[in-house]
Amino acid sequence: MISRRSALLAAPAVLTACARDDRPVLRFWAMGREGLVANELLRGFEAEHPGVTVKVESLPWLSAHEKLLTAFAGDATPDVAQLGNTWLPEFQQLGALEPLEPWIAQSGLPADDYFPGIWATNLAGGQRIGLPWYVDTRLLFVRHDLLARAGWPHTPQTWDDWRQCLAALRRKGMAAPLLLPTNEFEPLLALALQQGDELLREGGRYGNFRSPGFQKALSFYLERFAAGDAPGITNNQISNLWQEFGRGSFAFYLSGPWNIGEFKRRMPPELADSWSTAELPGPTALGASAAGGASLGIFKRSRHKALAWALAEYLSRPAVQLQFYRLTGDLPPRLSTWQQPIDATGTLEQDRHAAAFYRQLQRARATPAVPEWERIVQEMQLEAARAVHRHTPVPEAAAALDARVDALLEKRRWMLARHST
Repeated sequence: MISRRSALLAAPAVLTACARDDRPVLRFWAMGREGLVANELLRGFEAEHPGVTVKVESLPWLSAHEKLLTAFAGDATPDVAQLGNTWLPEFQQLGALEPLEPWIAQSGLPADDYFPGIWATNLAGGQRIGLPWYVDTRLLFVRHDLLARAGWPHTPQTWDDWRQCLAALRRKGMAAPLLLPTNEFEPLLALALQQGDELLREGGRYGNFRSPGFQKALSFYLERFAAGDAPGITNNQISNLWQEFGRGSFAFYLSGPWNIGEFKRRMPPELADSWSTAELPGPTALGASAAGGASLGIFKRSRHKALAWALAEYLSRPAVQLQFYRLTGDLPPRLSTWQQPIDATGTLEQDRHAAAFYRQLQRARATPAVPEWERIVQEMQLEAARAVHRHTPVPEAAAALDARVDALLEKRRWMLARHST
């Protein structure tokens, strides 16, 4: 039996515990490396908001999408989450995400300080439901020393330049100077985004892969294998990508910003000045690439929307984005962040390896904002790989891809038809 004195002594502790339980707790879900460093990044936010705790849950990328859908179905979504840009249309269609335009207008966050193509990826169903957190695009990793030996002192800027450069490298003894793994959709997608034709037609109801633009991109892509510029292999068939790049097995590789750090760490020190990054050649001038990356979304079921927006706004500050870059190597979405010094050598915009990404991101294009997009690009990759190995004519491969995509979009057409009646 507890004495009256013991009960009185325990009361302050109980009251303190209750008060502590009443403090706002923001639930923030983040994936991969970003989830691992988020706690360090958020110390400043908690210092600015005494009494507020941000509880970070780090999710593996492979299971994150499914876990978010399960949380939505079970009414257990976090307040804020990192979302792949291609996931935004799906969660918007579910009605899971808070529209951010009112919050952005109230805060005065400058839209013109973001890369235009990246800013466009956060618009789905006519609503802005994401705020860019970090950006991604694809461009060329290049062995400049090998190009110079083949008589090319600069990287190609047009498709014709690229053809000639690749031919010159082959004449110098390189068996296949361009690495285009057939299990990656990004190279063909980038070439397709350089065309005037949209990839889907009629408001995302049907595929548009039989368009002249896509067929032109597919033709250039397949030509690289037929000409011997690229080997018809997957990235799983390369024992060590960085070692082979160092050996000079290939001079060009399309990849994203995470490989800057990987190549710096893994390439032989004596080749440190022999490679860099370069923008993608286009049909007649430097061309576009895909706008990628991840955004911050606020869930409608959050009980702390004002604090959730404050967190998203905090993570969007240039100084915080620069800290995030130092922790992860993820590239920032705001132009002003690129113009801040990263070290004694200068700004991120001036960095030897990042500068080409800065320029490429200014020509990045958003992909169609439909929930089925990730499945569509997988079909594009599979059909392109079949065409590489079976030597399928371009019109036939494009027609087959359209048929597959139209089947994927059948439910979307049905839903849009219902909404219009």
